[in-house]
Amino acid sequence: MTDKLRIALAQLNPTVGALSVNFEKGKRALAEAIDAGADIILYPELFITGYFPEDLLFKPKFVADAMETACELAELTKGEHIAALIPCVWRESDKLFNAVLLAKDGKIVDWRAKYELPNDDVFYEKRYFEQGPLPGPFNIHDVRIGVPICEDIWWPEVCECLAETGAEMLLCPNGSPYWRNKQDVRVNEVVQRVVETDLPLLYLNQVGGQDELVFDGASFGLNADRSLAFQAKSFEEQLIMSDWAREDDLWVCAEPQITNLVSEDEAPWRACVLGLRDYIQKNHFKSVVLGLSGGIDSAIVAAMAVDALGADNVHCIMLPYRYTSEESLKDAKDCAQRLGVRYDIVSIGDGVEAATSALAPLFAGLEPGLAEENLQSRMRGTYLMGVSNKLGSMLITTGNKSEMAVGYATIYGDMNGGYNPIKDLYKMQVYHLAEWRNNHMPQDCWGPKGEVIPQAIISKAPSAELREDQTDQDSLPPYPMLDAILQRFVEGEESMEEIIAEGFDAEIVAKVQKLLYIAEYKRRQSAPGPKLTAKAFGFGRKYPITNGYRDQGN
Repeated sequence: MTDKLRIALAQLNPTVGALSVNFEKGKRALAEAIDAGADIILYPELFITGYFPEDLLFKPKFVADAMETACELAELTKGEHIAALIPCVWRESDKLFNAVLLAKDGKIVDWRAKYELPNDDVFYEKRYFEQGPLPGPFNIHDVRIGVPICEDIWWPEVCECLAETGAEMLLCPNGSPYWRNKQDVRVNEVVQRVVETDLPLLYLNQVGGQDELVFDGASFGLNADRSLAFQAKSFEEQLIMSDWAREDDLWVCAEPQITNLVSEDEAPWRACVLGLRDYIQKNHFKSVVLGLSGGIDSAIVAAMAVDALGADNVHCIMLPYRYTSEESLKDAKDCAQRLGVRYDIVSIGDGVEAATSALAPLFAGLEPGLAEENLQSRMRGTYLMGVSNKLGSMLITTGNKSEMAVGYATIYGDMNGGYNPIKDLYKMQVYHLAEWRNNHMPQDCWGPKGEVIPQAIISKAPSAELREDQTDQDSLPPYPMLDAILQRFVEGEESMEEIIAEGFDAEIVAKVQKLLYIAEYKRRQSAPGPKLTAKAFGFGRKYPITNGYRDQGN
C-alpha cells in the first residue's frame, strides 16, 4: 500500500485555443514534476483548450485537435512513474464533456466528466457540454483519488458521492476568475466540502488574463482537519510540490508550504496589470499607445501599462486644444517623465477647426453645445487610432466604471481603443489605487518605484476640459455619492426605494438610474477590460439596450 504521495499542481497560464502553446507549457511542467519525483501531476480546468473556449467548442475540428493534443501530452508519461490528470474537452458518442483524463504509461486510461455545469454569471457551460454522471474516484498508485471539477465543489453532491465510493483525497482543477474577496468565497466552499467528507482537498486554479476575465491562481489545499496544507502565489505561474503521508488511514500534508496572498489593495492592481499584459501579448502586440490628458484616469492607466509591459513599450500622447489648461500640460508631462515613457504633444486644433468649419452650414442657427465638445473627443480618438495603425501599437482606453455606468464618455472618441484596464474600477477606487501605487511597489510589475502619479493629478477636480471652467460635477453628482448609488444599482441590484431608504436623495437616485439604463448602447460598444467585481459591465452583466423598464420607486 502506498503511504506517501508527492503531488505536483501546475498553476499555469494557458491561452484559449493555442493548443500547441498549452501543450508546451504542460510538457515543461510534466518534465519538472518528473525530475522532482512527483507521483501525480494535476493541470487546471480545460487546460489543453484554455478556459473558456466559448463557441470554439462548436467547431468539430477544434474539439478533435484538442483531444489529440491531450493524447500527445499523455504519451509523455510513457515509461515514467508519474500519472497525469489532464483536463480537456472529451467527446463520447456524439456528446461533448468538460472532462479530466487520467494518463499513465503513455495512454489515456480513464476519464471523468464534470457534473455541475455553471449556467450563470460569466460561464454558460450548458450551452456546450453534456452533464456527466456522478463520478467515482480514480485509482492512482493504489490510492483512490476523487477529482471534482471546479463547479462540482460548489455543491455537496459530487464530493459526497466521491467520499461514499471510497475516495481518500480530492484534487480539484479550476478555472475560477478573480474578483474582490473571491478567495474568501473559495475557501469557505472548500471548508464545507472538507467538513462534509472528512477528506483533504487540493484546489488548483489557473492564472492569467483571458479577454475580460483574470484568473488569479492562489491555489491552496486543506487537510481533513481544515488546516492549511499549502498556499500558492497570486497572479503568477507556479508548479507546486505538495507532499502527503498516510497517517491512520488519513492523508495529511507532510510539509505545509504557505505563500502569503497579496493584499486587498494589491490584488485589483495586479489583476489590471496581468489582464492588460496577457491581452496585449496573447493577441501578439508588443506595445500600447494612450492619450495622457493630465487627469487621474489616463495617469493610472499609463502606470498600469508600464507595470505590465515596461516603459519602452508605452507611448503617451497629450492632445491639447484651447480648453486644455496649463496645469494639465504640466501634469501630463510630469507623469510621463516619472514613468519613463515616450511622450509627445500633438495639437488637435487644426482638426477640430476644420471639422467645425465643414459642419457650420449644418449647425447654422444652433447654439454651440455637446456636439462641439464631442468633436474634440472624437478628434483625439481619430489621432490616436492613426498612431495605433501606423506604429502598430494597440490603443488602450481610459474610462472608469463610474463614467461607463452613466455614459459620461464619448463613443468613437475617448472610448476608442482595444482594451480598458480600469473598466471595472469606480472613480473613487481609481483615486484609492493611485495613492496606493505611489506608496507601494507591486510584485511582478515592471514600472519604477515611488510616486509615479503626481499628487497634483490626484488632488485636482476631475474635468473633461471640453469647455471653459468645466468639471465633471457640472453634469454628475459628486463621485463619492455617485459611486455609492451605482454600486447599489449594479452590484446590489437594489430598487430605488431601497436606495432612497439608505439616505440618498430621490431625485438624484432617479437621475442615476436613467443615465445607467440609457448608456447601455455605449457599453455594448466599449473595449473589454478586466472583471474586478461580481458585476462587471459586459461579460458579467447583460442588460438589453432597448429597455422600457424604469423603477418608479413608491
